Amino acid sequence: MSTAVLADTSIGGASTRTLPSRIPLSRLVRVELRKMFDTRSGFWLMASIVITSLLATTALILIGEDSDLTFDNFAASIGAPMTIILPIVGILAVTSEWTQRSGLTTFTLVPHRGRVLGAKLLAALVVGVGSMGVALVVGTVGTVIGSAVAGVDPVWDGSVGETSRIVLGSVLGMTLGFALGVLIRSSSGAIVAYFVYTLALPPLLGLLAAYQEWFADLQPWVDYQYTASNLFADPALTGEQWQQVASVVGIWVVLPLLVGLVLVRRSEVK
Repeated sequence: MSTAVLADTSIGGASTRTLPSRIPLSRLVRVELRKMFDTRSGFWLMASIVITSLLATTALILIGEDSDLTFDNFAASIGAPMTIILPIVGILAVTSEWTQRSGLTTFTLVPHRGRVLGAKLLAALVVGVGSMGVALVVGTVGTVIGSAVAGVDPVWDGSVGETSRIVLGSVLGMTLGFALGVLIRSSSGAIVAYFVYTLALPPLLGLLAAYQEWFADLQPWVDYQYTASNLFADPALTGEQWQQVASVVGIWVVLPLLVGLVLVRRSEVK
C-alpha cells in the first residue's frame, strides 16, 4: 500500500489518505489465465489441446507402419491440430472482453488498457508454450508405447533445434491470432479473417508468384504462411531465412498489433 499526503485547506492542516497500490502484472496475468478456463467454451477449447494430442498419437499407433513410429512423426501429427487451435486461443483471449461485454468492468478495474492487453498476451503465451510442452510429452509417451506395441526400438530423431523451431512457429501462429483479435475485436470476425488468410490467401499468392517473377522473389519476405512453414521443416534456417521470418512477423503480427493497440486505446468501451 502507498500513502499520499493531501493538504486540507479547510482546517489548515494536513491529512493522510491510504491509496491502493498498483495491481501487479503477475496478478493480471493470473486473472487472464483464469478467465481463459472459466467459461465452458474456454475450458473445452483448452481441453481440446490434450484431446487432439491423444487422438493424433493413438491414430498414428493404430494405422502407422512400424517405420513411422518415430518421435519426429509423433510430434508432427500432434503439431498439425495445434496450428489451428492455438491461433483461436490467441483470438479468444482478447476478443472475449468485447464479445461477452465484460470490457467495461475490466477496464474500469484496470483503466490502463495497454497493461490489460499485455497481460492477455502473456497469458496466451503461457498457454501456447504450455500446450507445446504437453504435446511434446504426449509425443514422447506415444513413441515409447508405439515402439513397445510394434516390438521395435524407439527412434528419437527430433533435434533440440528442430523442436525449438516447431514451438516458435506454433507460438507465432497464436500471436498472429492475438494480433487479429486486437485489431478486429470480434471473435467471429477475427476467426473468419484468420481462416481466410490461412486457407484462401496462400493459394492466391502462390499463383501470383508462379506467373509474376517479381513477386516470386518478394514472396518469402511478405507471405507469412510461405515463410513460417520453414520453421516446421527439417533443415536449419539460414541467416536470410531468419530475416524473412522477421519480415513477415513484422508485417502480419507486429503491425496489426500496433494498429489494434491504437484503436483499442481510443475506442469507447460499452
